[in-house]
Amino acid sequence: MTVLDNRALGRATLARQLLLDRADMPVLDAVAHLGGLQAQESQEPFTGLWSRLRAFDPATLEGLLTGRSVVRTHLMRRTVHLLTADDTLAWRARHDAMLRQRAMGAYRREMDGVDLAELADAARALLADGEPRSMAEVARALAGRWPGPSPRALGEMAIAALVPVVQLPPRGLWRVRSGVRNIPLSHWLGREIDPPAPQGTDPVGEALVRRYLAAFGPAASADLRAWCGLAGLPAAVAAIREELVTFRDARGRELLDLPGAPRPDPDTPAPVRFLPAFDNTILGYHDRGRIIDDAHRGLSVAGARVVLVDGRVAATWTVDAGTVVVTPLRGFSRAEHTAVTEEGEALASFLSDNESDRVRIAASSP
Repeated sequence: MTVLDNRALGRATLARQLLLDRADMPVLDAVAHLGGLQAQESQEPFTGLWSRLRAFDPATLEGLLTGRSVVRTHLMRRTVHLLTADDTLAWRARHDAMLRQRAMGAYRREMDGVDLAELADAARALLADGEPRSMAEVARALAGRWPGPSPRALGEMAIAALVPVVQLPPRGLWRVRSGVRNIPLSHWLGREIDPPAPQGTDPVGEALVRRYLAAFGPAASADLRAWCGLAGLPAAVAAIREELVTFRDARGRELLDLPGAPRPDPDTPAPVRFLPAFDNTILGYHDRGRIIDDAHRGLSVAGARVVLVDGRVAATWTVDAGTVVVTPLRGFSRAEHTAVTEEGEALASFLSDNESDRVRIAASSP
């Protein structure tokens, strides 16, 4: 069985994630191809798409959000993602059990004795009028019946686990700071979520495996689970295994992939790319060694924005008074310094509507 080292896996990841070459793909198609973008920080997906698409216009993504073709909702790993409406409706029921289990894992003591079915019914009844509400407003309305749990526990259980909702615009629009207002998914989209599949079948799970490999492969089953948070996909993998090709990584793990998916030569040049906070290019794997050194793994869960140099995380970046500030995690060669500066200037121009192209490369982190 062919062994793929981290460099080969990294180049495959960049190609699948549209980071090796910016794509001419429509924004809606890009969101679908990527299986959604993590979006708990509302402005980050704009940078993520700018780094992946040629001539990306934030107004296009805004139009998809206000036009209800793209939604913000809790799904994979019980985190807020930006997803196409079609994928959200198709995938939501398959994630129900995971969403409940993860919420209960966080609030088990507080929710002890609470009948989740009754709580779900009460939350649905409350939200049935289609009036947008914050999580705190939902929690306050439910607290009279369930006074024991904290407002956060009640709100999280209702909004992030039990009732499929979307976060309404203007939340998530370009350069807009807005609180979260929730409305039932079916009310916003005018369509009901797809029902669960008959027992013993898992067409959504099989689709998720294919979609994950298209955007993240080659990858191990543990990587797939790390991306979506679902534990019950071994049967889905087994059901489509004959469609797949297999490899090994340097640790000996079996890697699954789609036979026709891109696996570039490991020596393919990789351009500098600026990634937003919590980008799935890093978080979408259990073993993140293909893209980030173990010593810096914590950056990916701390919300640091990172810079890829030669296909790997080599710096972090922030914005200060219109200046993109890059802090290297290692020394840069002269050519790397130039490439980071040029891409940083382009990013600064994007973020400032061409009012600034300032970049400052700080001293390396210790």
